[in-house]
Amino acid sequence: MKHFPPSELIINPDGSIYHLNLKPDQIAKNIITVGDPDRVGEVSKHFDSIEYKIQKREFVTHTGELNGTRISVISTGIGTDNIDIVLNELDALVNIDFATRTEKAVLTSLNIIRIGTSGSMQEDIPVNTLLVSEYGIGIDGLLHFYDYKNNADEHMTFLHFMEKMGSEINFPIRPYIASASSDLLKKLAPDFLKGITLTCPGFYAPQGRILRGDISVPNLIEHLGTFNYNDLRCTNFEMETAGIYGLSNVFGHQAISFNAILANRITNEFSANPKVIVEKLIETVLERVSKL
Repeated sequence: MKHFPPSELIINPDGSIYHLNLKPDQIAKNIITVGDPDRVGEVSKHFDSIEYKIQKREFVTHTGELNGTRISVISTGIGTDNIDIVLNELDALVNIDFATRTEKAVLTSLNIIRIGTSGSMQEDIPVNTLLVSEYGIGIDGLLHFYDYKNNADEHMTFLHFMEKMGSEINFPIRPYIASASSDLLKKLAPDFLKGITLTCPGFYAPQGRILRGDISVPNLIEHLGTFNYNDLRCTNFEMETAGIYGLSNVFGHQAISFNAILANRITNEFSANPKVIVEKLIETVLERVSKL
């Protein structure tokens, strides 16, 4: 039985996990992730009751109930470096016995539901669209540090992606692919527009956005926008989805990522009232999660 020493599994003096400052009983099986710490309260204000409010660094967690379903909402901050911390520590909270520092005999599979904002790379996906990521393709590098095996659908989609895009785009980092939970797609997003989300290691040049200086990957958006495999297109940019999908699959959790499209990178438009569309997404997702 594998033992996790203090240098690898860091437990605070109060029995909480190192970065998230959470104890095992303080999280629910259904976990909503948001990037912005201020958005945690925008989600939990819809709960019928709140058990816990805990904050450390950029990680804010509220756990409560909605329609009899226990739900946690946690802020991850921006980027897959933070996702690495959040997903590992959430998994540890439910699947490692802190008293013995060993893996539990019976493992728990969490439902991890991202609610985030994103930019469209397709002209016909306008601002204020709600979209779900069927796949995440990461150009951030995180999953290369894990022993991750693609399933058959991921493998074929990635082969077609690299065959077309690899010849047109000089990716500074080799991409990787991971998919959403098919079960959560059916239960939570049967009527959502679906697409392939590009997870980037930054907001500016990694997404083809440049203010000052020169970009090393020209025409990134234009090239990505041409990809189509089995009627599934590259639809949007953001900074967490592929990492969430990849690590959830590594650890045996179910994950899905919902996106409120605030910008259209082809028409150069930005939502006139982003709070309204984000609130619509929150309410839609919460109503469905509360029935899981």
